[in-house]
Amino acid sequence: MHTKQTVRYICERYMSGNCYYYKQELITHDSWQNPASIKWSAKRPITSKTFLVKEKEGYKTLTIVHQKKPAEILPFSRA
Repeated sequence: MHTKQTVRYICERYMSGNCYYYKQELITHDSWQNPASIKWSAKRPITSKTFLVKEKEGYKTLTIVHQKKPAEILPFSRA
């Protein structure tokens, strides 16, 4: 079980209006006494409900807004 200090919840928002929610945990590749071995784990998908509940419970949350425009779709002519 992770504590409030070793887990974070991420919301990634895109200009298209889509939101994706993730959870990350602090892990170590060696030992907790070696600070150089402590890293964030891979992002694991979660639901928006989980994100909102954890935010209300006081867990660390991070909202990332991506300013990239959606991809432009180019029509291809059939020759």
